[in-house]
Amino acid sequence: MTAVNKAAGYKHETLYAALRTEIGGALRPHDPLPSERELVVRFGVSRATVRQAIGRLEEEGLVYRAQGSGTFVADPATISKSLALTSFSEDMRNRRLTPDSRLLDLTVVPASVQVARDLAVSPGADVVHVRRLRLADGLPMCVEEAWLPAERIGELDAAVVAGSLYEVLAERGLGPHHADQVISATVVDADQARLLQVAPYSPALRVDRTTYGENGTAVERAESLYRADRYDFRITVTRRTS
Repeated sequence: MTAVNKAAGYKHETLYAALRTEIGGALRPHDPLPSERELVVRFGVSRATVRQAIGRLEEEGLVYRAQGSGTFVADPATISKSLALTSFSEDMRNRRLTPDSRLLDLTVVPASVQVARDLAVSPGADVVHVRRLRLADGLPMCVEEAWLPAERIGELDAAVVAGSLYEVLAERGLGPHHADQVISATVVDADQARLLQVAPYSPALRVDRTTYGENGTAVERAESLYRADRYDFRITVTRRTS
């Protein structure tokens, strides 16, 4: 790394750390961040460095952008997830919350037609089914189901799946690289409501995702049901001009 790159990296980390400190202190939820110009002058950095630091904060769900209005501090009571491919555990730690899991099911089952198609295995092939209740600081946030190709993932036990499945995949040479994801609105049934500690038929966000490793091989098929009162997804879209 050149001296110039080292200096740029140091400035980025300094600005990022300073903004994180302000977000956890003087700046409250929905307060605006200083403008890019103010940050350039205040920290003596380039506009590119400012955008890099704010982009990192946005990926971590600590800030959100309002088109034409600026960047604001996210409300920690609502988990604002970007479309970066991150695990539940990473999302919670980035928000200074403690992730936890309650294992509901861990079995090897024959792949259904849909799961087999998404994982590129034969129908009826062995897949590991993991169903967990995901919590943040002890509060239920999400009911998560995942199907993993047994031949690729190997054996799993309750201790292994207590944390991040993405970390388990990475440790076994199947680190997630990209995913196809569909987000839809739904309501919870009686069992899901009991687990999430909400009323039956409360609104929820369902996320269907197939995750792939670096070589393009599918490593996970997942269905996650998030409490709509605690979760939202923020997406930046650009209008085509031609």
